[in-house]
Amino acid sequence: MTTPTPTVAPVDLRVQPVDEALVRVERALGVRVAPETVVRKRRTVGARTDRNTWVRIERRPLEKVTGQGWNGTECAALLDGVAKPAWLQGLSWSDPAGAAMWRADETELLPGEPVDPNSVLALPDEWWEALNASLDALTAHHTTRIATPDTIAITQVGVTEAIKATFREVSDTTIREWSPAHADLNWANVTASRFCLFDWEDWGMAPRGLDAAWLWGNSLAFPEVAERVRRERSQDLEGRDGKLMSLFFCTNILGPHAHPDDPRRGLAQSESKRIVAELQAG
Repeated sequence: MTTPTPTVAPVDLRVQPVDEALVRVERALGVRVAPETVVRKRRTVGARTDRNTWVRIERRPLEKVTGQGWNGTECAALLDGVAKPAWLQGLSWSDPAGAAMWRADETELLPGEPVDPNSVLALPDEWWEALNASLDALTAHHTTRIATPDTIAITQVGVTEAIKATFREVSDTTIREWSPAHADLNWANVTASRFCLFDWEDWGMAPRGLDAAWLWGNSLAFPEVAERVRRERSQDLEGRDGKLMSLFFCTNILGPHAHPDDPRRGLAQSESKRIVAELQAG
């Protein structure tokens, strides 16, 4: 008789005690965390330190820690030409009782606050130029890392299954070009008024256009913003791979597990019809 593998209950760091992890990080990195600055999310905790740096702590289940490692922020330090906080130091440790690994990274403070989508159209042209320069520089690099959007490694098989499950009329989903991507490009991960791109834990090789499609898709509740993104990143989004990545993102909004009240749904439906027609036309 086979003994069932025990199921580990999901851990939400917004409600779980994190004092022990914070103390461990303070001792190892030689910093003091300002308690009033602690930001708690589902799987991460961040805080400002006494030397005007930022510490980000992540807890990740073992099955999400792949063979390539999960030191994305540290590895991203080698990416020239990309506006990002400088990485200073880090540590990791195991949590056998919870079948998880912990990782802490100390970086420079961000140069500004995350962008509010409502204010995107007020961003100066210099901001968009910096965005474009960083994404172009990132694409020119190469890495052995594989992008893990939502902590899941992106593959041709995965792309094909997702697109065909939602857009059956798309017959060819083959990706022609792969290049480095941040893999979580949304307005919460970029700053204004000075452009900076942060949270690099999931970056790696991905289909060309993934980042542009993610920023565009996360803007679909704001039609003018989505159009500005499409215009700025047309070199990525208007190519065949970019169109496939746009559909890949739209599967999150229009697929079988999507929320029917998603405010991006209306524009996603009309835009996906346009993209499918363009792909079919060749």
